[in-house]
Amino acid sequence: MEHNIPLITTVAAGFGMALLLGFIADRIKLPTLVGYLVAGILIGPATPGFVADVHLASQLSEIGVMLLMFGVGLHFSLGDLLAVRRIAVPGAVAQMALATVLGMSMTWWWGWPMGSGLIFGLSLSCASTVVLLKALEARGLLDTMNGRIAVGWLVVEDLACVLVLVLMPPLAGALGGSTADVAGARPLWTTIGLTLLEVTAFIALMLLAGRRLLPWLLWQVARTGSRELFTLSVVAAAISIAYGAARLFSVSFALGAFLAGMVMRESEFSHRAATESLPLRDAFSVLFFVSVGMLFDPTILAEEPFRVLGVVAIIVLGKTLAALALVIALRYPLNTALTVAVSLAQIGEFSFILAGLGLALGLLPAEGMSLVLAGALISIALNPLLFAAIAPTQRWLRGRSELARRLERREDPYAELPLSTERKYLEGQVVLVGYGRVGRRIARALDARGIPYVVAEQNRELVEDLRKNGTVAVSGDATEPAVLIQAHIADAAMLVVATPDPLNVRRMADTARTLNPDIEIVLRTHSEDESLLLRQDGTGTVFFGEEELAKGMTNHVLERFAIQQGAQGPGHG
Repeated sequence: MEHNIPLITTVAAGFGMALLLGFIADRIKLPTLVGYLVAGILIGPATPGFVADVHLASQLSEIGVMLLMFGVGLHFSLGDLLAVRRIAVPGAVAQMALATVLGMSMTWWWGWPMGSGLIFGLSLSCASTVVLLKALEARGLLDTMNGRIAVGWLVVEDLACVLVLVLMPPLAGALGGSTADVAGARPLWTTIGLTLLEVTAFIALMLLAGRRLLPWLLWQVARTGSRELFTLSVVAAAISIAYGAARLFSVSFALGAFLAGMVMRESEFSHRAATESLPLRDAFSVLFFVSVGMLFDPTILAEEPFRVLGVVAIIVLGKTLAALALVIALRYPLNTALTVAVSLAQIGEFSFILAGLGLALGLLPAEGMSLVLAGALISIALNPLLFAAIAPTQRWLRGRSELARRLERREDPYAELPLSTERKYLEGQVVLVGYGRVGRRIARALDARGIPYVVAEQNRELVEDLRKNGTVAVSGDATEPAVLIQAHIADAAMLVVATPDPLNVRRMADTARTLNPDIEIVLRTHSEDESLLLRQDGTGTVFFGEEELAKGMTNHVLERFAIQQGAQGPGHG
C-alpha cells in the first residue's frame, strides 16, 4: 500500500483544493479554471506547506489531455467549420501569425534564442476552447452567428496547434532544443518527412479502419445494455488509441485522442459517448489544470512584473486588436468583430500543452512556462469583464464615431434581394427565418410542393451558397426590421421562425404584425413554459418539440390499434 499513497495523496489534494478554489472562483464571478490553476500553485513546490508529487501529477495530467482532446474531437463538426470557413480560416491563421510575431519580438528584446521565442509566441497565440465555450454558453451566444464564428475560429486554431505539436519534436534540434544530437543523426527534412508520413499513416488508418471499427464496437457494447461497459469502452478507446498513436506512429497523445473522438463522432452513439464520458473527462481535465498550476512560480510576478505585463498586453490587447481589424477587414459588422476579438483575448489548455512540450524539449526556459501561466491566469480572469464591456463599448463608439456607425451597418451584397427576383417570391410567399436543421427540412417540403419562400439567415456565407443554388435568401439578423423588409414581409402570406429564441421571436413577430397585420406566424420552441407564454400572448402557432413528438407517437399507436380492431371486426371487444 505504501507505493499507492503518493498517488492517492496527490489525487485527494488536487481534487480537494480544486473544489474549494473552483467554488470560490465561481462565487466571485471568475471562471472555475482560475480556481483550478490557483489550487495547483498552492500544492506545488513553489509555495510553502504541503507539496504534491509533481511527477505523478504530470502523468495524471496526460490522461486529462487525452480525454480533453477526445472531447474536442467528439464535438468537432466539419460542417460547422465549413459554414464559417471564409472568415474562420484566414482570420485564425493571420491572428496566430501576428500574435506569434509579437511574442517573438518581445523575447528577442529580452535576448532569448529564436527557437524559444517561436514556441513562446505560439503559446500566446492560441485561445482556450474551454473558456470560450463556457463564456458563450453563459451569455446565450453559443448558437448565434457570432458564437459560431468564434467557435469555428477556435477550431482552426486547435487544428493549427495540433500540427505544431506534431512538428515540434522533429524540429527541436534545429530550433536549439535538447534533442539536437539525436536530430543530427539524419537530415532535418528527412526527419520531418518521416514524421509527417507516420502521422499520415495514422490518420489514414483511423479514417479507413477506425471509422468502421469504432462505431461497430460501440454498437456491440451498447447491445449488452450495460452502462458501465459502454462508458468503459469509450474511455478505453480514447486512451488506448492515444497511447498506441504515440508508441507506434510517433504521434502526440493529443492528436491521437482528437482523431479518436472525430472518428467516434461518425457513430450514432456519439452523443451518448460524449455524455457518458463527460464526468470522467471533466475530472481529469481538472487534474490537468491543477498540474499546470503546480509548474507555476508565483515569484515571477514580483521578479519580472514588466515581462508579465508585456505578456498580458499581447494576449489581451495585441490579439484582440488583431482579431478586431481582421474581422472588420473581412467586411463583418462591428458587433461581430467585438465578440470574436473578446473571445480570443485569453489563452488556455493548448498554450499549456505547447509550452509544456517546449519545456520538455529544451526549447523553452522555465521562466517562459511561468510567464505563459501568468498570462493565462490574468487573461482568463479578465475575460468575463471584457465580455461585459462589449455592449457599453459598442454604444459609446456608435455615439461618438461616424466610422463606428458605418461599420455597424456594413454594406452587405446579400442583405438585399436582387432586382431580378421573380414576383412570386415577393407576394404571397413564406418568409423562413433560419436555415438550420429544422429550417432545411421545412425548405425541402416547400420545394417539393412548389411553394415560394424567402430565407432570412444570419450566416452570410450560407446565404451566398443558397443563392448559388437558386434559393432566394437575404443575409442579416431577422430581429432587425430592415431584414424582414428586404424579405418583403409586408406582402408575405406567412412568417415561419425556425430558430428557438423566445426573446427574438417576439421582436420578429411584432415587426411582421406591424408591417403585415394579417400575416400568419409559425414558431418553434424547446421549452414548455416558453410555448405557453407565446400561446397566451397570441404570438402565433407554436410548435414545442417534445409535445409534437408525443403527438406523433400517440397518433402512430392509435392508428395501429385502430387497424387491428378493424381487422378483428365489430364482434370483438
